[in-house]
Amino acid sequence: MKSGKLPVAILVEDQNPMGTQFADKLTSQGDKFDWVKVDSEAQLNKKLQDRDVYGAIVIPENYSKQFASLQSPKPQQVELQFLVNQGKNTQVAAQLTQGFNAMGVQLNKVMSEQLFTVVDQKKIPLNVELAQVFANPIKIDIKNVHDVGSLATAPFSFFQPIWMASLIGAAMLFFAGKTRVFQTLAAQLSFRLVQLVASIVTGLIAGYAMTWYSTWMLDYDYSSFNQVALFLSISSTAFILLILAFFSWLGFKALPIFVLLMFFGLPLLQLAPEMLPNFYADWIMPWLPFQFLFDGLREVLFFDGSVWNSNTVVLVWIAVISAIVILLKGSAKEKAVK
Repeated sequence: MKSGKLPVAILVEDQNPMGTQFADKLTSQGDKFDWVKVDSEAQLNKKLQDRDVYGAIVIPENYSKQFASLQSPKPQQVELQFLVNQGKNTQVAAQLTQGFNAMGVQLNKVMSEQLFTVVDQKKIPLNVELAQVFANPIKIDIKNVHDVGSLATAPFSFFQPIWMASLIGAAMLFFAGKTRVFQTLAAQLSFRLVQLVASIVTGLIAGYAMTWYSTWMLDYDYSSFNQVALFLSISSTAFILLILAFFSWLGFKALPIFVLLMFFGLPLLQLAPEMLPNFYADWIMPWLPFQFLFDGLREVLFFDGSVWNSNTVVLVWIAVISAIVILLKGSAKEKAVK
């Protein structure tokens, strides 16, 4: 069951009672976040790197000291660090940034009212410096990690061209053999092998062409052109083989399946899975092949930069299984005519 809440980590570096009490109060009031407690900066960084959380709040080691200074002649603002895992999902990151800003405003309001109430009750004289700090006692530092830079729209920009190129490539390969009459089973299997090789070549062309086109028309600048192009090539090859496998067994009437997938699946991929209804999250999302294009490309662009990641593994398996299905069709006795 989905919680409907975004997973957000919280790291309490200040283990004094004041720091832990503030963290407990913060997490008990959160109705939008599924809080994930971490014990160290290394654990937090791993959660962000593995895309387990959309963001984090860090209560620094000197939180108690800064808070106590608010009632001293030389007050200091209490600093809180908010991290937004921008590369995980740019749209959610924008919403999370707004949420963190709203949380900061609310925390400042509550703490400011408490401080001015104490000043009023104790008749403490206020100077300009003290009044400025009391009016805004908490300094909110919001920082993006795994920053997307100018490539925020890249995963969505590539989806439609790669998917359409894969559809067209699969259709061309299908029609190339649709009316062929094979004299032997070996001849038909040989043709299916040629289709597989042609799918790989077409995928490579599509991946590198789309990556080059994006640098030219969209002015994208990649840290590694070949890593992006190779991942898109693997994605395109997997999609071509998947579609061709359906065409091989169902004929061209399978086309609407992939057109509908494109139109109805794309909006789902723009949302956080945690915010989807259970039916879509459990039964629709896992069957959308292009989600691995989105997630894998984010890995390449915004995280470890490696073309070989968990999404690439899935895409390769899609390609392998699809190739086996195509070859099985080629070995069907009824297709081997004299």
